[in-house]
This record gives sequence, C-alpha cells and structure tokens, in this order.
Amino acid sequence: MGIHMTDNVVAFDRWIRTSFVAMNDELEEIYFGGTNRSVVCKAGANVREQLLNDGRNFIIPLLREGNTDEGFEAAFDLLGNVGMYMAACRRHEMTEPSRETRSPLVEASALAMHLGASLGVVPRFATSHLSTHNPAIKGSYKTFTSLTDEALFLDYNTRAIFAYKRAADALVRILPLGVSHPVAYDLLCNARDALLAVISSNELLFTELDSERFFYCVRPYYKPYRVGFAEYRGANAGDFAGINEIDMLLGLCSANDSFYSQLLVDKFLYMMPEDQVRLRDCMRRQSLLNALLAEMPSSTSEAWYRRTAGMFLEVCEAHGRTAAQHHDQLVQKFINVPSRALPEISLQTVTASGLPLEVLLRSLEKLRDLRLAAPREDIPSRYQDLESLRRSLN
Repeated sequence: MGIHMTDNVVAFDRWIRTSFVAMNDELEEIYFGGTNRSVVCKAGANVREQLLNDGRNFIIPLLREGNTDEGFEAAFDLLGNVGMYMAACRRHEMTEPSRETRSPLVEASALAMHLGASLGVVPRFATSHLSTHNPAIKGSYKTFTSLTDEALFLDYNTRAIFAYKRAADALVRILPLGVSHPVAYDLLCNARDALLAVISSNELLFTELDSERFFYCVRPYYKPYRVGFAEYRGANAGDFAGINEIDMLLGLCSANDSFYSQLLVDKFLYMMPEDQVRLRDCMRRQSLLNALLAEMPSSTSEAWYRRTAGMFLEVCEAHGRTAAQHHDQLVQKFINVPSRALPEISLQTVTASGLPLEVLLRSLEKLRDLRLAAPREDIPSRYQDLESLRRSLN
C-alpha cells in the first residue's frame, strides 16, 4: 500500500510545516509563561480548538480518498503527519488516554490504523518520522514547534542515530569474514570511530540544550496517546535497530535474557520494516565476544588476535561510554532533575513510555550496566568475560 501525492496530501503536509507549528508555538509560550508550566492553561482555548478542527478538516478528505497508489516513503510520511497532529492534540490535552476508552480523534485514528497496518509499523508517529525519515524542504524539516531547543534535540539525536547505524553496519560486516580476518580490525576501527561520534553528539546536546524548555515544551509531544481503542507509548530515541545490533554483536546483551528480549519485543513495530528485519537476523547470530573467547586458548600470542581483541575492547568501551552518557547525563539533566519540581499527580504522565518515572529509571540503569559490562551479579553482565579478554593481552 502506498500514497499518491494528491493535492490533499500536499496540502496537509504544508499545514503541518506552517500553521500547525505556529499554533503550537503560540500555545507553548502561554504554558511556559504560566505559574505551573506542566499544566495546560485555560488560556489559548481558541487556538487549541482551531488546531483540532483544522487538522480534522485536512484528514477527512484524505480518509475519503482511500489512497492506494505507490510508494512506501510517501505513505510513511503521511502517517507521520497524522501522528504529529494526534500527538499535538494529546500534548494540548484534547485527548488523554487515562480518561478515554477510545480516541476522540475518530478520522485521524482510522487513517493512522489503515496506514500503520499497511506499512507494518505502529499507527502513530515514531522516532524515524522526526529523524532519519524527515524530508527537509529548503533546509527545513518537520517539527512540532519552531523552538531552537526542539531543533537542537532533533539535530543531535539524528546525528547520533546515524552514527550508531554506521557502527552497526561495520560490525555486521565482520560476521561473514570471521574475527581472524585482517579486515575485521579495520571494521572494528570504523565501529569505534562511529561510537566516538555518538559521544560527541551527546556532549553537544548536554551542553547546548536548555533543560527547562526541553522538559516543558518538547517532551510533552512524545507522550502516549490512543489510536482507536489502543494506547501506544510515545516515540523513543532508541527506536531503531542499530543500537541493539551493537549490543548483541558485541555480546554485551543477549536476546536470551528475558529483560533484554522484552525491550526488543516492545520496540519492533516502532522501527522501520527494514530495521525489523535486521534486528531479527541479528538475534540469531553469534556475538563477536564469544567468537574471540573461542579463539583465546590457542591464539593469544598471534598478531591478528592481539590487534583485533584490543580494538574490540575499545569498541566495547566506547559503546559503554555512550550508555553512561545517556543515563548519567542526558536522562538525569533533561528528565530526572526537572521532574522533581512536578507535583505527584503530574509525575504519572511524565514519561514517553507511560511507565512511572522510577520504574523507567531502574530499567534504564540496568540497560546502562549491561552495556558497560558492569561488575554486577544480579544481571547477566559480561564483566568477567571482558576481564578474561583483557588479561589475555597482558
């Protein structure tokens, strides 16, 4: 199923890039200037009503068209536009899943479900709609607002996602060669350099992004919302295959671990279909760590082993640093600290996953420590195996 770029599709996209942004901007300034920034004020009711009705007026003719022409990209792009409209309605509390059994956005839900089912993805906007598959027109891509902090967040997240993808691509290419192949070392170097680029993007994000603006004016667009009767969690920056391919190819995480496999199951339909294929393929592969451990008894004195194992450890160290950065700096500064100022009732809806904040933080801490191969006995950490690899190089 695809979408022909009809006049209605083009008009809706133009609205998402212009008037939709202007209305969100106006509302964000009202909320941010209020006494409680976490509350959607009564002021701005006319703007919210206009956003709701204008979006519906674009969606009704699209639903009537029943587009079934050509092109995954166009169909996926339209799903993103419908999803951004629904997410804005959720942000401005014209829909709120805890008080509903079905979405009041009836036409938008119907179009989103048709598109999502046809494409094999969730019927809501996902990370890729705002990062890897967000077409720019004359230098400007789609955003909810024109706030500098939203653009910073998306710019650096997109750079980090592509860097993770480069690292994953390099590691996957080692599999048909084997760890003792001379080019395996080169590919590990490529993976390490890509992960260092993630670290640079994270550092710039940490330094330049305003935590108050992000927390109160950007994150609320990532909340869960209903499509039809079902509630879907918000978009997550990790909703692509690359980061999990790295986890499993390095051997730091395993699809056999129930905690980690649950993460994979939960994110499959939030990823592009080609990413879903890559992740399934990766789940059945032997990790590079296990391959090196198998070589260790007979190869520790060989030049290839010492070069490759040494670089492998550098890749693991870089991947662990990105995980520590995300949890210890980004999550702490942009989610945990600002949330302390919220009243208890507001904490219930602060996370994009819909989980209570303390539950989310425990899960992220566990994931960080798996990626760091931290010395913990209560998780399947590869700490001892990496230590064995390090000792073999002494």
